[in-house]
Amino acid sequence: MPGFTLTTQTQAPVEEVWKLLFDPTRFPEWWAGVETVRVEQPGAYTMWPDGYPDFPMPQLLRTDRAAGRITISCQVSDIDVTWQLADTAPGTAITVRVELPEAESHRLDGQRELITASLANLSELAQGRERQVKR
Repeated sequence: MPGFTLTTQTQAPVEEVWKLLFDPTRFPEWWAGVETVRVEQPGAYTMWPDGYPDFPMPQLLRTDRAAGRITISCQVSDIDVTWQLADTAPGTAITVRVELPEAESHRLDGQRELITASLANLSELAQGRERQVKR
């Protein structure tokens, strides 16, 4: 299965990063390419990508707070994005793993670009500094 892993370090405490990852309504603030989110129920939401107002994409969100992990699965493209947090007092190590099915492998470079920008945005926002979300 095609995929990639990215890692960064932020000075923000793990709790601040967790708050941004746990709440899908905050995704448009930092996740590049995400325009709108509507929460359907706990663990399920719909995302609309930038520039595609008529293309809702249902998502599943699974959390494992004890392990510091959140996995988001797109129900349209079967792309899985797993965010892993580790407390490195005084900050947080953030690792994100993206896995795409073979049928979506042509999107690998675009996903890497979006997730790279999102990782930087997440780190900055968790530290209390807003970044411009790359669209």
